[in-house]
Amino acid sequence: MVRVLSGQGGGAISVVNDQVVLNIGPIIAKAKDYLVTHGVAIAASIPAINATFPLFEAKNLSKAQQGYRLINTLKWVLPLLVLVLLAAGVYVARSHRRALIGAALGLSASMLLLGIALALARSIYLNSVPQSTLPSDAAAALYDTLIRFIRQGLRVILVVGLVIAVAAFFVGPSAAAVRSRRAVTSGIDWVRTRGEHAGVRTGPVGEWTGAHKTILRVAAVALVGVIFVFWGQPSVAVVIWLVVLLLVLLGLIELIGGRSGGTDTAPAANP
Repeated sequence: MVRVLSGQGGGAISVVNDQVVLNIGPIIAKAKDYLVTHGVAIAASIPAINATFPLFEAKNLSKAQQGYRLINTLKWVLPLLVLVLLAAGVYVARSHRRALIGAALGLSASMLLLGIALALARSIYLNSVPQSTLPSDAAAALYDTLIRFIRQGLRVILVVGLVIAVAAFFVGPSAAAVRSRRAVTSGIDWVRTRGEHAGVRTGPVGEWTGAHKTILRVAAVALVGVIFVFWGQPSVAVVIWLVVLLLVLLGLIELIGGRSGGTDTAPAANP
């Protein structure tokens, strides 16, 4: 499909008489090679097949190719523009933290709406394709293949938005956030105290870590962010594991860095 939309042609997909046609010959050839390689010798006798299978009409292919080229041009501009606008909105807001929570929740909500729209479009598409032209299961497979990266991406962005919103909430001055931070601090202090009673000391490493906590926290967040950006096609599981990794890194910084100079004492405190 990418070849058709980009105008490259070739491969198993081609355009014939305003129809997108699938040549099943290359697919059968790959299956044949796989079977022979894995010991199914009888598969070698499968003859060469060049049957074609029409997928759908392509009367507006030229417009689709123009749209494809436009999307390729904007695929980097639009995400960067979105991030710039979100950052600008948070920056000019009276309460940066609340604006960040709102932006993250809004981003997650937009991904949820996109998922609903894709599901509705799938239903409309399947109802509009005649069985005589394309069986429903084949049409469903075609649609699901075309949107699989969109569906995976919206799930990842939805989870990322929720993670950012939750993180922004728990660093805020609300009573629940303060209690949560106090509980985490108490747990880390308990682990540190038990280690000290057992004779475990961090020494100069702990002193250096305690003196550079802020830099180390920023570095931990930046490291996880870089891993996420350069992962390629991150899944929801990858996002969850990266969040766990970040929490572990931040916990180690607090544990090794010694006792903090102060704790949250009132819900109105703004760390």
